[in-house]
Amino acid sequence: MLRFSYGTESHVGLVREHNEDAGFAGPYLMLVADGVGGAAAGEVASATTSYVVTALAMGRPDADGATLLSEAVAAAHRQLRRGTQEDESRHGMATTLTAVLIRGDRVTLAQVGDSRAYLLRAGRLERLSTDQTLVQLLVDKGELTPEQVPSHPLRNVVLHSVNGDERAVPALRELDVAVGDRLLLCSDGLTDFVPEAQIADALSAPDPDDAARGLVSLALAAGGRDNVTCLVGDLVDGPEVDSVGRVLGAMTDPHLVVDPTAIRAGTS
Repeated sequence: MLRFSYGTESHVGLVREHNEDAGFAGPYLMLVADGVGGAAAGEVASATTSYVVTALAMGRPDADGATLLSEAVAAAHRQLRRGTQEDESRHGMATTLTAVLIRGDRVTLAQVGDSRAYLLRAGRLERLSTDQTLVQLLVDKGELTPEQVPSHPLRNVVLHSVNGDERAVPALRELDVAVGDRLLLCSDGLTDFVPEAQIADALSAPDPDDAARGLVSLALAAGGRDNVTCLVGDLVDGPEVDSVGRVLGAMTDPHLVVDPTAIRAGTS
């Protein structure tokens, strides 16, 4: 059975006061969520969405990966809508979500927004996700070159997010991966400031925790102008293990989750 041997690191950065990133890494699920919104609402959005996905994945181990991730995004939307209704200062809160879920020998990627997923295989880095941003849309249309993206004034405009206003439909992909592959999930606090060549070098560190710490260090050395979260997962084959894991960033504060009991009670 496939599972992750993982390493993690999250940092508030050198400019921001709060970490609006949230993350979870475990044997069968890794995810990162990058929240936005005033009055600490970005932290609520990312923590709530991360909690919902994690709780449903752990609570329904036999569910198909794509189906579960789609339903989890819908449940997160409902929780964020409720959170906005209960507190108007949270209006406009939203988050990205990039998650990888293992079910047996199938590995499913779900993405909303611009937090990225990468594959490192035999020293070669491949981007698995596609940024759901305005500048990426312009690149796809041939109206912008990839080299123009880092300096474009609209580079931070995200076209899709998990929020309380409109239900997001995640982009889903079954990954063609194998034992020995290494996956990276990260917020744009890394990818906005660190070139992919440097990411590949740091990601090649033998130990996944060392790799995650090295990647965050690169983001800080580049100015640390945003929160940064990196999850590194090596695909290994072995017996089933308990689905315990690590929580990161905003997800470490349970008070930021809109209503944990709704998911436990199955009334999300």
